[in-house]
Amino acid sequence: MVMATTASTAAPASLASVTLEVADPEAARRFYSAFGVDAYVRLRASGAHSAGFRGFTLALTVAGPATVDGFVGAAVDAGATVLKPAAKSLWGYGGVVQAPDGTIWKIATSAKKDTGPATREIDDIVLLIGVEDVKAAKQFYVARGLTVAKSFGGKYTEFAPGQAGPGRPGPVKLALYKRRALAKDLGVPADGTGSHRVVLGGTADAFADPDGFAWEAAAPPAPVPS
Repeated sequence: MVMATTASTAAPASLASVTLEVADPEAARRFYSAFGVDAYVRLRASGAHSAGFRGFTLALTVAGPATVDGFVGAAVDAGATVLKPAAKSLWGYGGVVQAPDGTIWKIATSAKKDTGPATREIDDIVLLIGVEDVKAAKQFYVARGLTVAKSFGGKYTEFAPGQAGPGRPGPVKLALYKRRALAKDLGVPADGTGSHRVVLGGTADAFADPDGFAWEAAAPPAPVPS
């Protein structure tokens, strides 16, 4: 009880924003608006070299297969390439697409049968980064102040999300997965060079993790129109 009353009440560090570095911000903005995820990502112009797998994916969790199909269809109509067609699996139903800017998105549900009509609602978005050593990366992030929400040994770790402001979508969660296992799940070769082309905004100072993912102090979000 003494520890509980004397522990710091400061909020734990967390992922506050995800910025994608793209060659053409205006084209990317049109794509993400049509896809339906523009409220969850920021965009920044960059011509940094990047080849092959960038080491991460953004994963949407939705209510049912029809909603998965709707998001996949919207992405393809806006210019995305299908890496894995939506299909049933051991864990549910899902598909993988690659945006015109190169970012890979996975859309999935744990449901194998539809129990309602398709919607444009997103239950969760997870930024899943591929790392060489999940346990070591987890220890690194815990030392930086992030709070572990789920952990499965050296296979997967998910951190507690930050708080969304009034009228804003839920925050993007951060999770760690083995790089080669992540590439295999997405249907792409694991090899890649150059920039990750993603910047993570947090509540602390700028730093880079052991796998080269860059963090910066997150700028406050733009006000929500009344």
